This record gives sequence, C-alpha cells and structure tokens, in this order.
Amino acid sequence: MTDSKRFDNYIAGEWVAAPTYSSNINPSDLSDVIGEYAQADANQVQTAIDAARAAFPAWSTSGIQARCDALDKVGSEILARKEELGNLLAREEGKTLPEAIGEVSRAGNIFKFFAGECLRLSGDYLPSVRPGVHVEVTREALGVVGLITPWNFPIAIPAWKIAPALAYGNCVVFKPADLVPGCAWALAEIISRAGFPAGVFNLVMGSGRVVGEAIVKNPKVDGVSFTGSVGVGRQIAINCVTRQAKVQLEMGGKNPQVILDDADLKQAVELAVQSAFYSTGQRCTASSRLIVTAGIHDKFVEAMAERMRSIKVGHALQAGVDIGPVVSRAQLDQDLGYIDIAQNEGARLVAGGRLVTCDTEGYFLAPALFADSTASMRISREEVFGPVANIIKVADYEAALEMANDTEFGLSAGIATTSLKYANHFKRHSQAGMVMVNLPTAGVDYHVPFGGRKGSSYGSREQGRYAQEFYTVVKTSYIGS
Repeated sequence: MTDSKRFDNYIAGEWVAAPTYSSNINPSDLSDVIGEYAQADANQVQTAIDAARAAFPAWSTSGIQARCDALDKVGSEILARKEELGNLLAREEGKTLPEAIGEVSRAGNIFKFFAGECLRLSGDYLPSVRPGVHVEVTREALGVVGLITPWNFPIAIPAWKIAPALAYGNCVVFKPADLVPGCAWALAEIISRAGFPAGVFNLVMGSGRVVGEAIVKNPKVDGVSFTGSVGVGRQIAINCVTRQAKVQLEMGGKNPQVILDDADLKQAVELAVQSAFYSTGQRCTASSRLIVTAGIHDKFVEAMAERMRSIKVGHALQAGVDIGPVVSRAQLDQDLGYIDIAQNEGARLVAGGRLVTCDTEGYFLAPALFADSTASMRISREEVFGPVANIIKVADYEAALEMANDTEFGLSAGIATTSLKYANHFKRHSQAGMVMVNLPTAGVDYHVPFGGRKGSSYGSREQGRYAQEFYTVVKTSYIGS
C-alpha cells in the first residue's frame, strides 16, 4: 500500500513545491510509504512569514461572523471525515484506529468550540477614578504566530493551537513535526478551502533545525507556541525572550499515579494501564511512575501483571489491537535503552519489555512494567515517552504525596482512593497543573485549560477560554467626556 504522491507546502494561499521531499513511513508496516512531503527551506519560511504579516491588518480587524463561519466549516469537515482522517493518523503515527478516530473528533470539536469563541469576545467597561472619564479594557490579536507541534498528537495539538490563533485574529505559520506531516497536510488542505484570506494560514513542513529555527528567530513573528521536548523548548524560550516575542511552551512530564490502600483494586489497575501504556505511552500526560502504598502494593503488582498479559500489541489498523507500534526506530531504541537501564539499576521486570513479531515489519514493543524500583533510579526521574512504567512502594499517603511531587516536572498527577479526605488533600497539594481523581492521568477535555507547572510548561495555558491569554494582547483605553 504505497502512495508516491508529493504533498507541497501551503504559502500565501498557494500550494508551493519545496526544494526537497521526505518519505512518510507507516510504523506498523515499514513497506508502506504514505507519501512524499515537502521539506521547506529558510527562504520558503520567510515567504510564509511575509505573507502572514501582509494579511494580518485586514484579518485582525475582520468581522467576527466571517471568522466563526470559516472555523465552523473546518470543524464540520473534520468531523464528517473522521474515519478517513483517523485511518491516516493511525497509519502515520501508530495509534490504534479507535484512538485515532477519537483524536480526529477532538480536533473537529476544537474548531467548533473556537468558532463559537469568535462570537463571545468580551472586555470591560469601567468608570475611572477621575470624574467624566471611562475606561475600556479590550483584547486584540497578538500578530503573526509560529506554531510548532509534536508527533504524538498529529491533528489534535495542531487544532488546539491553530483554531484559537485564527479565532482571535492572528495569522499563522504552522510547522508540524517532521515525523507526521500527513495529518498536518490534510488539515491545511481543509483550511485552504474554508474561506480564510490568502496569507492568514500557512503550512511549512520540514525539519526543526531549518524550519523551526527560521520561525523562532524571525523578528516578524510576534509569538511562538511550541509543544515538544524540554531541551528544544528551553532554547526556544531563550530565543523568544531575547527578542521580546511572546512564548508558550508545553514540554515534558514524569507524571505520578498514586494508588492508596483504600483504592478499588480493579479500577486502579485499569486506570494505571490506560495512563501508562495506551497510545503506546507516547503522551506527555502518561503516568510512568506508579506510586503504591504498602497495604495494597503486592496485590497491585500481581493484578497489573495479570492485566498486562491480556494487552494485544499489533498493527494500528487491525481490529482488536490495544496498543500500536512505537512511532519510529529512534523512539524504539530509546525505549529499549531505558528498559536496559532499569534492569541494570536493579529494578525487577514484572511484565513485557520485549519486541513483538507481527505479520508486518514495524516497531512493536510489549509494554514494560518494573517493580522494586526506587525514586533515585533514572527510570523514576527521566521521561521515557514510551510504554514503560515502574512501581514505587511507599509507606502511606504522606510518603506517596512527597514522592509524587519529587520531580522537576508538574504536568498531570493522579490518585486512586475512596477517601474524600485524601482526594481533596491531593488536589490541593499536588504540584501539577492537572489532577485526576480515580481517572487516568492521560485524557483531557478540549474546552478547559491544559498545562503544567515547573519544568513541564512555560507561559499561559492552552485550550478553552484560557487560550486567549496567549493569542491576544490587552489594551486599556481612556475616554473623556
């Protein structure tokens, strides 16, 4: 199943050929080439930025109904084509087909939500402390925004950046992850027919070293929203702050899932499996640290091992598969490397951790679970970003909370308990941006804020109404009589 079609960049309202192209390979079947996708150079990035800058004055002051209609049209088409687009997503990234269709549906709903936000723009009208003077506080578009997205959610994360950017009147230069350009191109093609003026939205595919750097360092780009690795994110922050551009970062996680003695064991096992291993563990919200109190620890380890024996790993498009392949050879090597590191440090491999043979050649790995691990082990401190988790035994709730917070990250944290006292205490004292009670740490809604603390996030929150904090600037106007 090979498609040799070439897919171009979208710049200033036109599909533009690139100097070079790169093959998009299916991680479930390495013989399946999805297509050849454009690799922009710095000149093409500059052209896209110039087009966005030229389109900004008219678009930022355009009528809100036109914006609403265009965004709603994008959302409607995404939802109408969710099976087709879900198939593409599963094929290029490796999520199982049900998960992929769910992600596409989320992307469509995000565009629908921000279509409505176009009509809900608000501000404040206040009396001044000076007689005869009133004050208006309004929000205006930030300007030209560079959006740089990761490979693990190839349509949902682009949607939650692009939709608010356009809703609030910004112009977009979008660089998707080089590993998964297919969904990005499909989304751009839908946007290209939705009624946005030329230059308002631009797609430049290619490497981070070329395309990403050209966006981040360009003085005509007013803000950069990035989701990806900690190292790259910190460098982007330095570059943006140096030239006083606005910056928003979503980076790593080492998320804890606490299991208390009073938890429902079956529920705790299921939410831990979903948190740690579904989507092949390739989620920044995945819980790779399972912190379990002493009274339930042994039963939990045994139940987890039993549950993991029923997990089916295989081709992402195959019915009945629970977990698809790892996204790439490099990521698979990283996962296997951490499995070796954990064993060398003394952790006990309870289940999985081996390569899986399927009918097609792909990057298939049985999820790995370790026990007898300690907080000082690398497996407990570093983000693996794969189907690898470890269990850490602690004495009680107080020790579990301390362990949960003992990390440089702070994105998501979960607790499994039937105690309202501990649930409420954990919500307040967990040093994470998002807390889940008796739910997987991975899995969030599109209409509420997303983001973390400490090394996980920098800048304002994404999604929901909180997205306006990044994509708009506040203006205060004084009016005398």
